Amino acid sequence: MIIAVDGPAASGKGTIARALADHYGLPYLDTGLLYRAVGIAVLRHGGDPEKCADALPACDFSAAMLDDPEIRSEAASRAASAVSAHRDVRAALLERQRAFTRQPGGAVLDGRDIGTVIAPEADAKLFVTAAPAARAARRFAELTARGVHVLLDHVLHDIEARDARDSGRSVAPLMQAPDADLLDTTNMTIGDAVRQAIFLVEARVDP
Repeated sequence: MIIAVDGPAASGKGTIARALADHYGLPYLDTGLLYRAVGIAVLRHGGDPEKCADALPACDFSAAMLDDPEIRSEAASRAASAVSAHRDVRAALLERQRAFTRQPGGAVLDGRDIGTVIAPEADAKLFVTAAPAARAARRFAELTARGVHVLLDHVLHDIEARDARDSGRSVAPLMQAPDADLLDTTNMTIGDAVRQAIFLVEARVDP
């Protein structure tokens, strides 16, 4: 069973995807980490994430990069959004993601183009979203809990800017697959969102 979970930043898709993986006993991949790894590698080499020529060589990163603490930083998030807009970068990481779906028993993947590009054949697809203000509040709480000093207005601006970049890019834009179930978590607790996600998946795989 392959489960595709897509959605914008701070929508709760990662939490939901991990919960689904635990529930069904499936391996889980946060595909956004791949782009964050590329972004961090570019920055560390003094490159510009907006330039494909700088980003493409960074796609050959080691698996250890996925455990680097810096990969969770806001700088990594912004760099990931920039490098993910490059067609050649997405092509370079495509097979790495598709190979993950071919594991025995299936897998759960979350990202922005899982249901549309990476695994269009997925058995269940969720598009997880929430109002920008709610997502900004969640990201603000997450960052401040880690001791990062940020302003809520700045976090909201970053969220909205990333939405525009991810939805407006020409290659594999953020969008809901026609056969994906919409899950709006704006007014949901984590528990409610996970329960609804399981309900939606069950309806797809065992109608």
